[in-house]
Amino acid sequence: MATSVEAPLISHREDGAEDDVRSELSDSDDVSVEWPAGSPGLFIWLLTLSAGISGLLFGYDTGVISATLVSIDTSLSGRELTSLDKSAITSCTALFALVASPISSVFADRFGRKPVILLSDLFFVFGALVQALSTTVTWMVLGRSIVGAAVGAASFVTPLYIAELAPPAYRGRLVTMNVLSITLGQVVAYVIGWLFAEYGDPSTGWRWMVGLGALPAILQCVLLLLMPETPRWLVKAGKSQEARRVIEKTLGPNADTHRLLVDRVVKGIEMEIREEQGHATLAGNGRKGDGSLLEGWHELVGVPKNRRALVIACLLQGLQQLCGFNSLMYFSATIFTMLGFSIPTLTSLTVAATNFAFTVLALVLIDRIGRRRILLYSMPFMTLGLLLSSFGFASIRLPYGGTSIGDHMPVATNDATLISSQHAAVVILISIMIYVASYALGLGNVPWMQSELFPLNVRSLGSGFATATNWLANFIIGLSFLPLMDLLTPSFTFSMYGMICAVGWYAIWRIYPETAGLTLEEATNLLENGWGL
Repeated sequence: MATSVEAPLISHREDGAEDDVRSELSDSDDVSVEWPAGSPGLFIWLLTLSAGISGLLFGYDTGVISATLVSIDTSLSGRELTSLDKSAITSCTALFALVASPISSVFADRFGRKPVILLSDLFFVFGALVQALSTTVTWMVLGRSIVGAAVGAASFVTPLYIAELAPPAYRGRLVTMNVLSITLGQVVAYVIGWLFAEYGDPSTGWRWMVGLGALPAILQCVLLLLMPETPRWLVKAGKSQEARRVIEKTLGPNADTHRLLVDRVVKGIEMEIREEQGHATLAGNGRKGDGSLLEGWHELVGVPKNRRALVIACLLQGLQQLCGFNSLMYFSATIFTMLGFSIPTLTSLTVAATNFAFTVLALVLIDRIGRRRILLYSMPFMTLGLLLSSFGFASIRLPYGGTSIGDHMPVATNDATLISSQHAAVVILISIMIYVASYALGLGNVPWMQSELFPLNVRSLGSGFATATNWLANFIIGLSFLPLMDLLTPSFTFSMYGMICAVGWYAIWRIYPETAGLTLEEATNLLENGWGL
């Protein structure tokens, strides 16, 4: 009697025609894949740019809140925003992203990657409108929460969508394109924030800032009509013929000359699914799975290589937030107001532009240097930048005992103290730019390549839980940043982030293997018998 591993891949074929296009390769044939040399074709670039609109939305909504917080004034609830109000408005986005990530991973497995992108776009539009029409802090929190659900789904599914379509040699570069879209969204948000702050009506400018986030989401909804589903999900859903057509499109106009390659890709995916189904059956003592979330979780943590993949992905995603970067993006205008910069939103723009520029550099380096090495090279400079910022804050005299640091300016009692404070503020700005540049090269990109680590059967679920870890850490940082700055001083806060980076560097050195240049199926096998180092 055949075992589940030897059984046909999918018993619910769409129609009899599917059998006519099954690969001529047998399970015993070599299915190693060597993709043709050359850069990705136009079709892949267009798909990446279309999917990257989700990243643009993600970045815009992250960046726009920084300018919004210093522009709202008394527009919400008829009073100035307190530190608690600001923390609630920012952290609720992360909280709902945390909830949405694992839920959307289940939808992505059941219905495909495309429908989840569409759902996130609808949430982006609705959330932007609620924010723009808000009259109280409560309504603003509601709008940010809806956007948070959209960001949670988009931040998980877009890198997954791109990774499952991309050729192995360019997967890192194409996933980094999504991160580049995030940083571009932040730059656009700061430019718009500065323009409205300088030339717009203060009472309504912030409403336009948050409301404009609906436009890219509407554009992506239209583009989704032209975007295909990923071939790996199609094979898993029993649509191998459609998967073959998508792979042929990714190979460009010379697809006919690579028919054997298409056969090997499809056969490799089929064999991986059969193998994973066999593992799941053995783990369930011979019971056939029902595809439930609980069963998927058992497979994710019960199979050693899946568990190792989850540990690495959660480490990278948690570290990306616990290093404090997004708190800087959320509150950069607040920080620079505190330091006495006359146009804080414009100063924040320089930080966002640094992030964008070095993400472009990462786009070039990520597949050449590799994921592991670019992290090990860049993270010491992150630590250095944070510790220098801590030194700068320790050298400047800040207000003490206020309820909201954003409402105060540096205190100077004489000219010498003023000059010293100005020098310290410049040191802090330069240190933050070193930190941001180093972050953009490595930790800002690599965690989003998490789908490389997971086998297809648990790729969506594993990526969803890892992304949820990111948003849990984001929620903690967003909620605690301003209180830490108030209660424990900025110097202590930045030193703490620096120590987290140092500990994270050691953990990455110990357990994170190199996956650059490998197919998704080859990358998952690295963790079969250890950490793959």
